[in-house]
Amino acid sequence: MAPRSLDLTALALLVGVDDHGSLSAAARELGLAQPNASRSLSRLERQLGVALTERTTAGSRLTAQGTVLVHWARQTLAGAAQFLEVAAGLRDDGAAELTVAASLTVAEHLLPRWLGELRTRYPEVTAHLQVHNSATVLELLTGGHCDVAFIESPAAIPGLHSTVVARDRLVVVAPVGHRWTRRRRPLTAAELAATPLLVREPGSGTRETLDAALAGHARAAPLLELGSSAAIATAVAAGVGPAALSALAVDGAIASGAVSTVEVTGLAASRELRAVWRPPRVLRGPAGALVHIARSGASEGSVPPLR
Repeated sequence: MAPRSLDLTALALLVGVDDHGSLSAAARELGLAQPNASRSLSRLERQLGVALTERTTAGSRLTAQGTVLVHWARQTLAGAAQFLEVAAGLRDDGAAELTVAASLTVAEHLLPRWLGELRTRYPEVTAHLQVHNSATVLELLTGGHCDVAFIESPAAIPGLHSTVVARDRLVVVAPVGHRWTRRRRPLTAAELAATPLLVREPGSGTRETLDAALAGHARAAPLLELGSSAAIATAVAAGVGPAALSALAVDGAIASGAVSTVEVTGLAASRELRAVWRPPRVLRGPAGALVHIARSGASEGSVPPLR
């Protein structure tokens, strides 16, 4: 039967034996008497049903099983430390106010779930969301007008800290029955670049990703610039023309048959969606809690990479 709880002190002792080669040294580091440390580690071994350490003439060392488990002990202790940091930040932040700025794709397709989870875990936190394109979001962040930002821009961000919270890719879509949908061979990146497309406005992370993916190819002037991916998807469905959009933003239209996907070769259009914040590196309080929630759900909210 699997253990229902774990003694974090015993896990810290296991890590200490691995680091120092001695249970007595591990106990000293934690401020424990050695008999208490021995009992704590023995309880963990009985609980798990495996021997974790063995005595040597030089002190103690991990068994083969202990060597495997110490890696997970380190991860568990790191997660517990992060949990306590976030909780302390929430406790110390009397106002519990959080202002978030996010690009449209993240705000429409990922943040509602993350903010809902934040509300469930920390009902005392009041969150305010500002939605703009990625360039404007970064301006708000650097100007001190939000606590944390979520962007889809591939550009480097000097002076700021960031972490990946999801992965996305651009998908080329065309009106149903468009000539591209009847091709026997995939479209090339050069052909895509030479075609007038429906595109997002400059400053959009989707636009920057597309521009970077087609760099080096001769580009046609945009067919039309629109301020949201939803508006572009609607225009594609109405037969205005093709576009390259976030898979997160266009999956619904594809699933409903409103637009058709077009295979393109030579188009590197995957991208990382990031949480971004000002120094210090460790983000505390409600903002840190939100980023932790986003990172925990990254695999669920990610779009599979291009194969």
